[in-house]
Amino acid sequence: MNTTKRTSIRVAILGVLLIAFVFALYTSFVKDPHQVKAGNAAPNFSLPQLNGTPMKLSDLKGKAVVLNFWGSWCEPCKAEMPALQKQYETNKDKGLVVVGVNIGETPVAVQSFIEQYGAKFPILLDRDLQITKLYRIGPIPTTFFIDREGEIEEIYIGQMTDAIIAQKVAQILE
Repeated sequence: MNTTKRTSIRVAILGVLLIAFVFALYTSFVKDPHQVKAGNAAPNFSLPQLNGTPMKLSDLKGKAVVLNFWGSWCEPCKAEMPALQKQYETNKDKGLVVVGVNIGETPVAVQSFIEQYGAKFPILLDRDLQITKLYRIGPIPTTFFIDREGEIEEIYIGQMTDAIIAQKVAQILE
């Protein structure tokens, strides 16, 4: 192969790489209109509860919602479960609903966990991870604080204490 042909191939490859780089750079800065973030409406979904009854997020309109994504293998999830239950018990008569979304586990594993930690709030099963993907969940626990109008007030990633949950619940109950 002659030098001119090799140079042409290199230039073509560099051109393709440059276009790919510019496209990647552009898409990383373009806002996703469907991105789940504070200030946006919480995307609606329907999932089965642990008892098999489907629940839609839109069914909770008018309530303040703590939407918590968790797994039984997650140590921080275990640690914050009693605090979520405490806030649920304290504030359910004021219009608070805590909803736990289990990520990918069997009903048997989830039931065992719920009994061990005493959670009495609705537990939803995201067995195929569709809602986990919709909400773009990475690390767990991840919790969405949703106001009575269905707008996400705040997203908290990581383990929360009772004081943190109480403060954020007070904000969405206003």
